[in-house]
Amino acid sequence: MKIKIITVGKLKEKYLKDGIAEYVKRLSRFAKVEQVELADEKTPDKASEAENEEIMAKEGERIWAKIGERDYVVVLAIEGKQLPSEKLSQKLEAAKTAGHGTLTFIIGGSLGLDPKIKKRADLLLSFGLLTLPHQLMRLVLVEQIYRANMIAQGSPYHK
Repeated sequence: MKIKIITVGKLKEKYLKDGIAEYVKRLSRFAKVEQVELADEKTPDKASEAENEEIMAKEGERIWAKIGERDYVVVLAIEGKQLPSEKLSQKLEAAKTAGHGTLTFIIGGSLGLDPKIKKRADLLLSFGLLTLPHQLMRLVLVEQIYRANMIAQGSPYHK
């Protein structure tokens, strides 16, 4: 099994890098984890709606190029489903048993995601209505993927 995490923008903060590295290390017993950081487009101040759509389309093209045809794609989107950790674990396990070799998770840029990417998703997932920095969301996501694997294993990690 392979887990791919596609994100728009670079991770700069050391404390977040360290936290993500810890969970990636823990996840390595379940799957190979690939982290794909894509360049974000510069957004001008007071950009028009058309400019924002163009930026999301450019970022979307970069994301699309990294998605495999048979990947099970989970897109983080505020309008997505909110699932308890147990249900997320069940969904990811079902995707694995359905023959998806790669679970691909996508976090878009600061403007959001191109609708084409959302349409490709097998699951639109929301971690709530809070607005979090994308870098922090990466840490939360990796921890939840780890938690989902531990739940599937019956581990007491999830209490």
